[in-house]
Amino acid sequence: MTGFDATLAQLERAPSPKGLDAVVAELCDANAEFLRGPRRRLGRRALPSREVLQSVVQGIRAALFPWHFGDPSVSPEGVAYFVGHKLAAAMASLEKQVYVGRLLDCTHGNEPCHVCEHDAKALVRAFAEQLPTLRRTLGTDAEAAWLGDPAATSRDEVVFCYPGMTAIIHHRIAHELQRLGAPLIARIISQLAHAETGIDIHPGAQIGDSFFVDHGTGVVIGETCEIGSRVRIYQGVTLGARSVVVSASGHGGARARRHPTVDDDVVIYAGATILGPIKIGRRATIGGNVWLTKDVPPGAKVVQVKAPALKLT
Repeated sequence: MTGFDATLAQLERAPSPKGLDAVVAELCDANAEFLRGPRRRLGRRALPSREVLQSVVQGIRAALFPWHFGDPSVSPEGVAYFVGHKLAAAMASLEKQVYVGRLLDCTHGNEPCHVCEHDAKALVRAFAEQLPTLRRTLGTDAEAAWLGDPAATSRDEVVFCYPGMTAIIHHRIAHELQRLGAPLIARIISQLAHAETGIDIHPGAQIGDSFFVDHGTGVVIGETCEIGSRVRIYQGVTLGARSVVVSASGHGGARARRHPTVDDDVVIYAGATILGPIKIGRRATIGGNVWLTKDVPPGAKVVQVKAPALKLT
């Protein structure tokens, strides 16, 4: 008897198998906790959409890099129209998503909520005003990758192909939204990059200019990290917390600083794990696979202790 036949026979012998209606009812019960609070009281059904936010990020990327993520055939004379069209569509969609996100915590007791609508408009307008600064910073990130990787053949290759560049574009968008007061939207955008690149950067992390993640898979950068300028890190690096501080409610959400501070011009090689609210001084070098929980002074080099030489017999 095959495995499938054995399973089928077992199901046929099982007493009173559940019908689909019973399964549906149990699934609804399992999700009931997400209908508590204001959402249930106001009958709210909408949640932010990952698919819409993916489209929003694509639109913002096209406005930031019109010849890379927009239309490479756009003429210099037509680029202003193209960027304006992409940006207007992206901001309109983003405003709706920010509004829905704010409704989840709204306590005004009515829907539609004009206060949340006003706040969403103001937030997105403030976000749009920061995009030129964000674009200039992303230019330094692309330059850092171009200068820091001998395998890079052009800045265009960096922007098109490097997962570290994709992750930092998402992060700088998400960080600005987090700073302005849309944390759920920011987190969704950061996780879109995580799913695409394997690089997990919390939108709360503060990252300076000329940041370069080489290769990138498995990199983790925690919420309260502060990273200076011209920092380069490699795959598998973790800038994490030593432990989770559980609040009185039982949620591990303490807001105290719990992640590393990395000063300017630091290099962190593959597989290094750096934990806790420690400081890595300017121009320090952290070797591969190092486990680090103490401050590192400026200019220091931290490497693994060499293992005894192996004897082959």
